Amino acid sequence: MSPAPLAARLSIPSGPLFFPVTAYGPDGSVALDVYRAHVRAGVEAGAAAVFACCGTGEFHALTPEEFQACVRAAVEAAEGRVPVVAGAGYGTALARRYAGLAEEAGADGLLAMPPYLVLAGQEGLLRHYRELAASTSLPTIVYQRDNAVFTPRTVVELARTDGVIGFKDGLGDLDLMQRIVSTVRTEGPDDFLYFNGLPTAEQTQLAYRGIGISLYSSAVFCFVPEIALAFHRALGTGDDTTAHRLLDGFYRPFVELRAQGRGYAVSLVKAGVRLRGLDVGEVRPPLHEPSEDHVKQLAGLIDHGYELLREGA
Repeated sequence: MSPAPLAARLSIPSGPLFFPVTAYGPDGSVALDVYRAHVRAGVEAGAAAVFACCGTGEFHALTPEEFQACVRAAVEAAEGRVPVVAGAGYGTALARRYAGLAEEAGADGLLAMPPYLVLAGQEGLLRHYRELAASTSLPTIVYQRDNAVFTPRTVVELARTDGVIGFKDGLGDLDLMQRIVSTVRTEGPDDFLYFNGLPTAEQTQLAYRGIGISLYSSAVFCFVPEIALAFHRALGTGDDTTAHRLLDGFYRPFVELRAQGRGYAVSLVKAGVRLRGLDVGEVRPPLHEPSEDHVKQLAGLIDHGYELLREGA
């Protein structure tokens, strides 16, 4: 697959970008049938794309064999209705290996996560992502977060790199992102994609929309797809009244609850999926499960979110 088709499919999404959790059985092994059901339900609910085995999908906790099996299962469940983008990460050699596994499994693209552990300079980061992109025919989206933070000049060079189609921001520095967007707009290709990749990206998406970034990841789509879709529609139509109602009544309280525990950006989402009736198992270490009280608060928040939808109907 060439870069253009994936970029075109992602550029004007019909719904939120879906980052499914990875399902585990009672013995802790990957539960592929449950995972397929989770992905299929998301696609049928209106997801515009599936990002398999990324941050919410516990990429860090999967063996290469489990990773490939999950990506293949996601491709099977999506049935070509929406693109499937797979995670890739660690050092350059392993990132290239994961890219190959994803390609063999039928993925449509890659989300390239930060290199493992090291704090590299701009030259080294650029070389890392260029070598990854050159190793695969899959279009690649570079993920800025943690130890992979880029200058506008480096992002221009990434945007000029064959196979690199987009840039996902998980840092949250709007000044930097505005300078990146402006610099690429004046010096790079005009079809480069940008994504808001912050945890619970809906909370900041009004601000990102203000600098021209309309694409964003939605972890809550995993367990409250109707709420995520309502918010996505509100953004697309300029219905700030609905967006503010959901932000004030659901997203902000969820973000405040998420902040009560490390790793809750994954484990609280997984708890939400279980609360909605699909047993996807617990997170793998080093992540930990939310407390019983926090799960009860989440259940109440889910109920309140659906009440907000009924009020706005």
